[in-house]
Amino acid sequence: MPEQEYLPPSRPSPGRRMSPEYPLGSWQTASPPAPPYPMGPPDPGVPEWAGPDVDEEEPPPAAEPPRTQGGRARRLAARRRRRWYVIAGGLVGLAAGVTAVVLLTQGGSTPPSVTPNGLITTFQPGELQKVPGACGTVPSGTVRQYLPGKVTVASPLPVDGSAESACNWTIDRPPVYRVLELNMLAYSPSGLASGNGSATAAATDAYDAALRSTQHPPKDSPDPPAKVTLLPGLGNQAFSALEVFREGGAVTDVATVIVRYHNVIVTVIVNGLQHSNRGNYGPVSKSQLSAAALAFAEAAEARLL
Repeated sequence: MPEQEYLPPSRPSPGRRMSPEYPLGSWQTASPPAPPYPMGPPDPGVPEWAGPDVDEEEPPPAAEPPRTQGGRARRLAARRRRRWYVIAGGLVGLAAGVTAVVLLTQGGSTPPSVTPNGLITTFQPGELQKVPGACGTVPSGTVRQYLPGKVTVASPLPVDGSAESACNWTIDRPPVYRVLELNMLAYSPSGLASGNGSATAAATDAYDAALRSTQHPPKDSPDPPAKVTLLPGLGNQAFSALEVFREGGAVTDVATVIVRYHNVIVTVIVNGLQHSNRGNYGPVSKSQLSAAALAFAEAAEARLL
């Protein structure tokens, strides 16, 4: 079996560290935070699955993830993922605690929608408390079009309950190596968010942080400069990015699309191995990777409408 190459990690969802059980695309931690605080009934105009949690079936067991890369590559990947998580996701992990403090100061069991200082503590019309299952958001025809061949599908366990869902599609058959990761996360109202602290404000902060870090990676980041393109007309905000990672003689192209729809962030990452150390993988069409990321993001965003 040919030696696998370094593949950079994905940016999606906040506040988590890499898990050895899902090295190529996971949103697990050893100690998951509590799900977002259910602050009010869903708006009647949003999809049925966007309402408060009910007794749900346990998610299907995750398929066996792809094999891991080298130790150095994993360390670089972990650093990159942790950096993204810290930038984009402190809002989600602390939102419930901050909101609880705000509500306790009101002295009632039923909190008002806005505190005296203007801080919003409940979901507003159009905001979603749940997201649909990520693996079911993309039509099978779209999967076959952009990931031809035998695809392994895995659904990493979410750490934010029904507010988050993720799915990984992988092909590992030389000369083709592809990893496509989709993550959807519904943000909650947060006293740490800018402006009025609404769920949409929290998601907007995360989107803006992702755009800044993609355009201008920190000096100590392993991320290369990305070619970023804004995507007007997709969600409320959206951008695509293309990066080229080089590690130990291997070259990996990474296409990213991030979409904000109200308080939900949709992130799609497509890794394509352009060149391997032993010449067993590649080449890769960058335009095809970008098209795949866009198609999966559009399919996921359509399910939120």
